[in-house]
Amino acid sequence: MHPYVVEEFSEDERAVLRRYFTNLDGPVFALVNLPEVVKGALFARYSRSSKSLRRLFLDEFVGDLDLTGDATVDATIGLARADELYQRIFVEYGDDSVAQLGGVHLACEQASNLLTKVLEHGRLMSYLEQSTRYIGYDRRLPNGHYRFYRDHDLLESRLGARYVGEMDRMFDTYRELLPRLTDWLVRRYPKTPEDTDFVYRQAIRAKALDGLRGLLPASALSNLGIYASGQAYEALLLRMRASALPEARHYAEMMRAELEKVIPSFLRRLDVPERGGAWVAYLEGTARASADAVARLAPESHAEGDDSVRLISFDPDGEERVLEAILFEHSRATHAEATTRVARLDGAARDALFDAYVGERRNRRHRPGRAFERTDYRFEIVSDYGAFRDLQRHRLLTIEWQDLGVELGYGVPEVVAEAGLDEPYRHSLERSGELYEAVAAELPEQAPYCVALAFRIRYAIQMNAREAMHLIELRSGPQGHPSYRRVAQEMGRLIADQAGHTRIARAMRFVDYSDVDLERLEAERTAERNRAAR
Repeated sequence: MHPYVVEEFSEDERAVLRRYFTNLDGPVFALVNLPEVVKGALFARYSRSSKSLRRLFLDEFVGDLDLTGDATVDATIGLARADELYQRIFVEYGDDSVAQLGGVHLACEQASNLLTKVLEHGRLMSYLEQSTRYIGYDRRLPNGHYRFYRDHDLLESRLGARYVGEMDRMFDTYRELLPRLTDWLVRRYPKTPEDTDFVYRQAIRAKALDGLRGLLPASALSNLGIYASGQAYEALLLRMRASALPEARHYAEMMRAELEKVIPSFLRRLDVPERGGAWVAYLEGTARASADAVARLAPESHAEGDDSVRLISFDPDGEERVLEAILFEHSRATHAEATTRVARLDGAARDALFDAYVGERRNRRHRPGRAFERTDYRFEIVSDYGAFRDLQRHRLLTIEWQDLGVELGYGVPEVVAEAGLDEPYRHSLERSGELYEAVAAELPEQAPYCVALAFRIRYAIQMNAREAMHLIELRSGPQGHPSYRRVAQEMGRLIADQAGHTRIARAMRFVDYSDVDLERLEAERTAERNRAAR
């Protein structure tokens, strides 16, 4: 039995979809024969829609496209490719750079939140994931089920019925509390005359969804759009084949089948024993060996009761290193000469050089150059899993995370407590924790499916100052979720106060430390103005 819901389409709809999607029934499919801008727009809309990508295409895009020229195309039976040239260059000569030049838009639907973290692990890929702050999980699928992953081994175990029952209860609680929290928010934050009904409703709904997303389990399903090169997909499929999570291994084969219809030449090494087979064996072997070695060390486990952000590693002379890189780049000096010249500068001269390099930043997208990559920071973070999900998607940093469990406890959002809903919220999370403990004793790989997103996870983020500027300014923005806003704000403070990198902290002028009531309100106002302008 497979756990995926098959979407139904009329014959006329299927005739249209066949031209542009590599299959019409499975949760994984590639987009073909469409302009790049349409594929990009589809994925952008996808992240804020509860619809599947194929349904979204039919409902909102088909009417604006000229389909007559594609009437004879059938993408579901594969596409003819100039395979001989790729075979000669890519396979015979092993030129990996060829596989960097062919990209695919791939839709990955009905993936658990655990699987999305596997899919989003690669650096050289682009992702758009369905957002829990725009999409409510209170509605059931067409088959009457809530949107959570049903692992085959777990369902077949003696805990299968309990798992389904507890998942249903978690979604029932979410469904029950959503209108109650929404009503309380309407009373707490009355609509002002400057906002339209639409803007106000969107801001209130986002606040309610933000407040309750911690009730959702890690088994909750999400839709994900990926754009990547053949080389990046090859690396991803290798990691997925080596994963301990059965869902990831099964999903990898569905992805492989669809990618074969579009870029078959770039994936041929996956099944070559001395190439793909050896890589998977290496990844599996090192994972097992590392786990065994750590288990023999029996390290102490330190449970923590609160969210925390710690700056655990930085270069005290990091700003000196940045100034050396600036001088090196804009002169003929050797590295040693640049180091000597910077060491002789007084404070005013250093400020002048640093400020000239940063320039007048008029918005957060104006970022200084790669000299800021000369120093980095390593943070150890304990936050709820929901915040981790959002921060994990930043690709240019290094992030390492521990397995999701319940040992670090959970927090109750302020808005939930203020609305008087903390008792049912806590009750649902306690049941989640009990279910996790029961499943972990028999199926440890599947146990994290039971854990609600409000439970905490420990992870480390390491990034250079340039990426820190991007992440901290973006994630501290007033439209952000309160959980990751707090993480970003604390990172900014630690760079200034603990690392003493006051120049770098000062350059991050778009870090927002303000308290915000309705996080999405100003963003919705901006979107409304843009719609009116169009």
